[in-house]
Amino acid sequence: MKQSFLKKTALAIGLVSSLSVTSIASAEERITAVHAFNTSLIYTRSFLEFVDKVNERGEGVIEIDVRGGPEVIGLSEQPDAVRNGIVDMAYTAASFYGGTVPERDIMVASNANAIYARESGGIDLLNQIHQEKMGVYYLGWFDSGVSYNLYTVDEPTIGDDGRLSVDGLKLRSNPVYDAFFRDYLGAEPISLPTTDVYSALERNVVNATGWTEIGLADLNWDRFLNYRIEPSFFSTDMGVIINLDSWNALSDDAKAILQEVAIEHERDSALTLAEDAKTQREEMIENGMQIVDLQGEVRDQFSESAREATWNRMRGLMERHPMGLEHYDSLVEMFNEL
Repeated sequence: MKQSFLKKTALAIGLVSSLSVTSIASAEERITAVHAFNTSLIYTRSFLEFVDKVNERGEGVIEIDVRGGPEVIGLSEQPDAVRNGIVDMAYTAASFYGGTVPERDIMVASNANAIYARESGGIDLLNQIHQEKMGVYYLGWFDSGVSYNLYTVDEPTIGDDGRLSVDGLKLRSNPVYDAFFRDYLGAEPISLPTTDVYSALERNVVNATGWTEIGLADLNWDRFLNYRIEPSFFSTDMGVIINLDSWNALSDDAKAILQEVAIEHERDSALTLAEDAKTQREEMIENGMQIVDLQGEVRDQFSESAREATWNRMRGLMERHPMGLEHYDSLVEMFNEL
């Protein structure tokens, strides 16, 4: 069913199968790309900055041809579109292919960022795993180190024990949050893609959601959400994957430019968005967002329990794969600062 959908999508948008990279008259190599979110979101703008850097530095050698976002290929279908060669590259959340590469959870549970994970060798190891399990090249972990918060329409209830009560919360979720929301908060969340959340908030289908520290206003969700629960938890898992055959077909010069710019953008985006998180928090408060700050031991448990729930999920999924827990301990060490 998914294969049929992807083939129809390829025909609809006029993409040529990219099992080998298109060569154009000037000998410049071209790879096609899609992105998970619409262009108004800060994360997409970050990816498009990366594209501009590659196309400028790679002039005459390599060009990224961006075909669009979820209006072209649905965000949850994009990883398989890359895997099957319908498009060469996708900027996507690793959570969309967690069943294939459960090790992606190491980014979600990380207390560090791509700068640390690149220097520790963690991203290189994750790339190796992507190639073996999914047939894609993991080019880079972009926009890392940005954490998540819970946001609610109505003032959240804090119990006598200091913990957040989920009574009355119609909590929107997706695969990033599920383990934490269920295992620690005890919620039964409603799974919705990002593209459906605005209308769900508008119609009161949901009255609470997780989202990152930045980008809430880009989505216009701040029209409905009035409270932000702190502390934050998790880390973003946005990155770029490339069809492995497409990657292998590139010249050494093209590969070097792509990888060099990706590593630079990992660093630049992590540093830039860390500052944006501080600025946007202040702007949210100025615009009426109220902060609900958990206290004491419960505060520490909140973030730590999110990490532990995600590690447990990763371990359980890894055990079902032939590779097993081979890289579990190394990944935990490489993606987490002591």
